[in-house]
Amino acid sequence: MGDMTNSAVDFYPKNQRGESNHAGEFGCSLDELRSLMELRGAEGVQKMQDTYGDVNGFCRRLKTSPTEGLAGNPADLENRKQIFGRNFIPPKKPKTFLQLVWEALQDVTLIILELAAIISLGLSFYQPPGERSEMCGSAAGGVEGEGEAEAGWIEGAAILLSVFCVVFVTAFNDWSKEKQFRGLQSRIEQEQKFSVVRGGQVIQIPVSEIVTGDIAQIKYGDLLPADGVLIQGNDLKIDESSLTGESDHVRKSADKDPMLLSGTHVMEGSGKMVVTAVGVNSQTGIIFTLLGAGGEEEEKKDKKERINSQSSSQMSTVKTPPHNLIRKMQDGNMENSQNKAKKQDGAAAMEMQPLKSAEGGDGDDKEKKKAGSSKKEKSVLQGKLTKLAVQIGKAGLVMSAITVIILVLYFAIDTFVIQKLQWLPECTPVYIQFFVKFFIIGVTVLVVAVPEGLPLAVTISLAYSVKKMMKDNNLVRHLDACETMGNATAICSDKTGTLTTNRMTVVQAYVGEVHHKEVPDPDAIPSKTLDMLVNAISLNSAYTSKILPPEKDIGLPRQVGNKTECGLLGLVLDLKRDYQTVRDQTPEEKLYKVYTFNSERKSMSTVIKMQDGSFRMYSKGASEIVLKKCSNILNTAGEPRGFRPRDRDEMVKKVIEPMACNGLRTICIAFRDFPGSPEPDWDNENIILIDLTCIAVVGIEDPVRPEVPDAIKKCQQAGITVRMVTGDNINTARAIAIKCGIISPGEDFICLEGKDFNRRIRNEKGEIEQERIDKIWPKLRVLARSSPTDKHTLVKGIIDSLHGERRQVVAVTGDGTNDGPALKKADVGFAMGIAGTDVAKEASDIILTDDNFSSIVKAVMWGRNVYDSISKFLQFQLTVNIVAVIVAFTGACITQDSPLKAVQMLWVNLIMDTFASLALATEPPTESLLMRKPYGRNKPLISRTMMKNILGHGIYQLTVIFTLLFAGETIFNIDSGRNAPLHAPPSEHYTIIFNTFVLMQLFNEINARKIHGEKNVFDGIFRNPIFCSIVFGTFAIQIVIIQFGGKPFSCIPLQIDQWLWCMVLGVGELLWGQIISSIPTNRLKFLKEAGHGTQKDDIPEEELNEDAEEIDHAERELRRGQILWFRGLNRIQTQIEVVNTFKSGTSFQGALRRQSSVTSQNQDIRVVKAFRSSLYEGLEKPESKSSIHNFMTHPEFRIDDSQPHIPLIDDTDIEEDAALKQNSSPPSSPNKNNNAIDSGINLTTDTSKSATSSSPGSPLHSLETSL
Repeated sequence: MGDMTNSAVDFYPKNQRGESNHAGEFGCSLDELRSLMELRGAEGVQKMQDTYGDVNGFCRRLKTSPTEGLAGNPADLENRKQIFGRNFIPPKKPKTFLQLVWEALQDVTLIILELAAIISLGLSFYQPPGERSEMCGSAAGGVEGEGEAEAGWIEGAAILLSVFCVVFVTAFNDWSKEKQFRGLQSRIEQEQKFSVVRGGQVIQIPVSEIVTGDIAQIKYGDLLPADGVLIQGNDLKIDESSLTGESDHVRKSADKDPMLLSGTHVMEGSGKMVVTAVGVNSQTGIIFTLLGAGGEEEEKKDKKERINSQSSSQMSTVKTPPHNLIRKMQDGNMENSQNKAKKQDGAAAMEMQPLKSAEGGDGDDKEKKKAGSSKKEKSVLQGKLTKLAVQIGKAGLVMSAITVIILVLYFAIDTFVIQKLQWLPECTPVYIQFFVKFFIIGVTVLVVAVPEGLPLAVTISLAYSVKKMMKDNNLVRHLDACETMGNATAICSDKTGTLTTNRMTVVQAYVGEVHHKEVPDPDAIPSKTLDMLVNAISLNSAYTSKILPPEKDIGLPRQVGNKTECGLLGLVLDLKRDYQTVRDQTPEEKLYKVYTFNSERKSMSTVIKMQDGSFRMYSKGASEIVLKKCSNILNTAGEPRGFRPRDRDEMVKKVIEPMACNGLRTICIAFRDFPGSPEPDWDNENIILIDLTCIAVVGIEDPVRPEVPDAIKKCQQAGITVRMVTGDNINTARAIAIKCGIISPGEDFICLEGKDFNRRIRNEKGEIEQERIDKIWPKLRVLARSSPTDKHTLVKGIIDSLHGERRQVVAVTGDGTNDGPALKKADVGFAMGIAGTDVAKEASDIILTDDNFSSIVKAVMWGRNVYDSISKFLQFQLTVNIVAVIVAFTGACITQDSPLKAVQMLWVNLIMDTFASLALATEPPTESLLMRKPYGRNKPLISRTMMKNILGHGIYQLTVIFTLLFAGETIFNIDSGRNAPLHAPPSEHYTIIFNTFVLMQLFNEINARKIHGEKNVFDGIFRNPIFCSIVFGTFAIQIVIIQFGGKPFSCIPLQIDQWLWCMVLGVGELLWGQIISSIPTNRLKFLKEAGHGTQKDDIPEEELNEDAEEIDHAERELRRGQILWFRGLNRIQTQIEVVNTFKSGTSFQGALRRQSSVTSQNQDIRVVKAFRSSLYEGLEKPESKSSIHNFMTHPEFRIDDSQPHIPLIDDTDIEEDAALKQNSSPPSSPNKNNNAIDSGINLTTDTSKSATSSSPGSPLHSLETSL
């Protein structure tokens, strides 16, 4: 055991000496197991047989038992961890604090300031010969005292110091943000549990505790935490796309393909596997290490090998654009918190989601999208903020440039023109010092103007909210989801478990041709029927579903596993029978065949072999579906009798509908006997699942959660429509919807079944049409018997809809594997923390840790709060910006020197940016947030009320400061500070201005707490301790700066009366705020809003990319692409028109007339819409769609997208013409053009599809882009 102590996490380059020992201890070594897991299908089976005999032999080698599992003694488990590794993929090392400091230093404005400060420092130490200084002109500030000349270095040093402060604070914020993400990640991981068999007992253990040799129980919806070999499986289908890129589900069975890989999803069925490889030795772990996530192991090799491994991982990621890979490999510093969150998700220690971002490049669309940015577009807020920040930054740049130019010109004219002085060589340093001083003033203006606090405020606000949302049972996985939730306009919710308690109990039963309104007495049921019923329920359910005694003496029994099955097992117990004895007689291994429940079958069946060699199949499922397959029913004596369609209709009317109208779920239980020979063809379900005999129909109650009706009412008040999407019967769904308050009698609403919904939204060809969806969704409240695709269609239809004045923002809740697509498509996906499968959690943005609908309302509150916090911060920040910039600018132009010095400006910047963002971004939410409608995507960040506040306070502050600047010396009876020489000592005059300015900001910070024009700005101020401590803290530091700051801060201590005057002017802000809030906003017509969202909802997210340069490129290319498309489209249209005209024999003029008008814009738009709808149909296949999205996330690849492919348009023209000539008939509908285009496009979708998949730059892409 030489190597045991070497490392806890066992990386695969093991010391070979140790390896042979280990191989001796267990019957197989780590390498053998790894090579075994690389085989697939028949090869794997062959290798197992050759090497180990069979699965039992394999288990013996691993010293485990297929039925009992590991004994579970700690020494053995620890030993296995040492030899085969732990089930843990080491996280990428977080950035060190110094790296973050270095990143913060990269800020351009800070670099400029540093340079200026260094030059200023250097020059202050250079003393020109004293006697010549008169010759350099009076602008040099006349005589300087000795002491002042000495102190020239202080300003430079102080600037450097304050830059250091800003950098430090930024770095600290980034660091704590990173730490929070790590915490969040590890919390998600700790909550991940998996079922294993140890000592014959099924127990749930954290994923990281799984060891090689464990027997794990896998079921529908699991994300496999480790590699393994299947021992026994029922109808098992796995989605291996995350590893292989094949989207088809792979059937697994112990005799054909037993290899199960970590990171893949169980889409159907259940089974048991023996774990063979964990952590970095699993297939996923190997890929992860290739991608450099196992950082430590990389460092053990030398640099050369690292390069090789990176290049090999690049080889493995051929399909992913290189940009993507780089983005995955280095955790690039992105201000965009959203990307950061996504990347963290990928790179942080993924115990259970090993394959989140590290698939070998050819993952299916889900993985590919995630690699770039898995959200459909940049979050609403970020889009608006980026735009605003760019605009403000540009304005600041212009102002600072003008300031510098004016100062330099003024100085030059004054010195060389008015005083007619020569430029003497010995005066050069003096002049340079002046220019440096002007430059510093200019840069300071810029520093104050650029709101670098914006990204900070967003981050702080989101991070704070996320932390607090944990307490409200919302575990946020993607930061931006929390803020998008504030804009939500629609919620599509599941019924079971979200709106209801998910505690199923059977309350009615129809058995032996009698409808029992409560659970019947066992004696009231014929004994034959009773035995049959007990067997059918006990055997035909997952053996993982059990009812355990309550944890407390008084509580209800605990339901473990599938809740519906638990409800049925509860019925068995109510009938005074024990399901466990039945199961013990027929253990799980003896079940002959299991058809597991899935959303197509809506039923589950289990076949057992009887003593006499014949077979019996038990079935259960949704009553109307199973009853259709019944041809017999057990009568009062327990004998089967015929069951005709007429009987069935009567039963639906008399039994099922009344149950459903009481909000009960109806389940039918049935059986069928088969002869032993010839054995039926079990794979042909159509001949197996018919001719059943109905045993009973039961009604299961799942009560509505008590807090749900109230929560739904709040949602409706907040302008959010709640829709229920469920797989249940329509009557049950409607009854529950009424109980919840989703629908109330007398309202205009519709409830549909999945079938009807599909019939209404599809045209004759069976294609979904957006116009048809638009007719339905505004009134739709309940969608029953819906399949996962229906849910996805509905969500997509609502999101893509242009119906109404604003685009809908849709939240979706889901728990099942099949909800994945809808959760991904939605703007915000909520997964259930308790009942949810791993697949659903994987696809979601927020996990509800208590599965409760009312937690969604909390999420809405927090989301709106984030939005408001940012607005508060903006209102405060912009006031300071405007005032500081104007003061510095005018001051510099009139008095040659900014009244606010560089260091003072940096302090103001620190208050404004860092502290204010902390103070205002951590306001707790209040219920009043739910009293207003959602803002929507196009609502500007800065409303007119806020604009009024910004301008109003700006006017007050400017008035005060200019009064002080030009009349301060007379008011306070002090020396004027204007026109001071170069290194003059600080003056009281300018100190008072600085002090007043800061105090006004402090009091205005209190005003900024309210943005909707409320009068009481102190409302709830003590509920936010952070705010109070920051305001008082800033005030204390300000006193210190003024009284003891001295030369570095250009301050001079003030008397108590001067302080009082400054305070009075500061408090004036609060009174002035009251005056402003009493002016009605609608009177001020001239106010403009700012910070609009994107005007077109369809602009893809890259257009908003932080980098202004990229925006322009993308914009230009888009315009060009659009023009080309419209041109191509118009040609296609005209040609189709012509062909049709010839066909129908009508006059040719119509077509020509069309061609001339085709250029009119709305025609284009109509065409594009038609084209788009047909395009979407063509692109519905996930592969092609993903490639579009994936390609879309990398603007670099889009630059020369439209040009080379112009010929493609021509080809399609010709092809379409040919195709049309063969089979186009004159369109019937009045909107000729659309139809023609539709038919044309539908004929050529195949060619376009191949174009899409083959080249990401094909016209389909650019169309998708330009739309």
